[in-house]
Amino acid sequence: MRYFTLSLFLVFTYCNLFAQQSDPWYAFYNQDSTLIGFKDGLSHVKIKPKFEGVTRANRFDDILAATEKNNGQWNSFYLTKSGRKIGHDSLHIIDNGADCESEGFIRFRDPQTYLTGLFNRNGDIVIPAMYSGLTRVHNGLLVALKGATKKRVGIDSLITWVGGEEVLLDTSNNVIIADFKYQPTLNFFSLQKTKELLDDPARISFVGNDGLHYSFINFQKEFENWLKTDLLVDLTKSKLLTATYPKVTWETSIAWETSDKIVFIEHNFDLIKNKLMEITNLDTDYFISADGLNPFMFDTPEFQKYFNNCGESKDWQYPTMSIIISHKNKKDMVQDHLEFLRTDEGYQLLCVTIRKGQLK
Repeated sequence: MRYFTLSLFLVFTYCNLFAQQSDPWYAFYNQDSTLIGFKDGLSHVKIKPKFEGVTRANRFDDILAATEKNNGQWNSFYLTKSGRKIGHDSLHIIDNGADCESEGFIRFRDPQTYLTGLFNRNGDIVIPAMYSGLTRVHNGLLVALKGATKKRVGIDSLITWVGGEEVLLDTSNNVIIADFKYQPTLNFFSLQKTKELLDDPARISFVGNDGLHYSFINFQKEFENWLKTDLLVDLTKSKLLTATYPKVTWETSIAWETSDKIVFIEHNFDLIKNKLMEITNLDTDYFISADGLNPFMFDTPEFQKYFNNCGESKDWQYPTMSIIISHKNKKDMVQDHLEFLRTDEGYQLLCVTIRKGQLK
């Protein structure tokens, strides 16, 4: 009986430790906001504030890039939840910030060769530093640039890569598609593998190394197809309400406001409908722009799912599509913007700027 009790204790202890390790930790600052540490969901301090510089993760799931100063010396490395430090002086820097974890993986760069590889959540190298570049992992897939030539450009002599070829990999460094042209508007989570080529205008297909057709939805094609074959066909107030986010942000003459969608559509349906229907006219000057959700405008908890651990828009899964309509007058040109967010319920009108007309 004692053995049985001890076994249960060990099992419960192990499960509890595992839960603590797998639950996210959240960033917090010291008193003068110069150093970053992490707390668990119960506000227990897991790491005292000591990181600075390019450390930018606001949530610690499995692995993150960190920098700290010891005795006047900067140290950079990757840190796992278990406390393992790996990849010293090998941070993958993007736009003055270090890489952010994606699906339990994070990129690193060999400081000697400048080639890129991939760590998993345990700090193990799953893809060695052998590629000129790697995208982040999306749905277990990533695009690699190989065989490119290193070149210094600009007055700052920044290193860039010229030439080479792109391939699609899995996280075990297996080549899935040898000739793969990366497009930022591809939805990797929409992957379908088929023996025959799919007849879908919203999809782009590639032939894999196994001879199968790998197809992905192209966000822009998907959005344009939805506009023409769904939303703009007999556009009613009810239909537009369904295709509108619960709250709409719109620009007044002096500031931005946010309104409940029912109120907004009730007051502005005719104007919004007319703007949308303009793009069905051949002489309308418009284009559709793909982007990500603005983290400064949409920073409330309801939008948290649309951003990653570092506060970056997850445009690889939830892009925004903006219809931008240009109007010329005698002096200059004005543009109307109707921005749709791709949600789990489909594209929804989220943000509106009307220069030619009056929102209310």
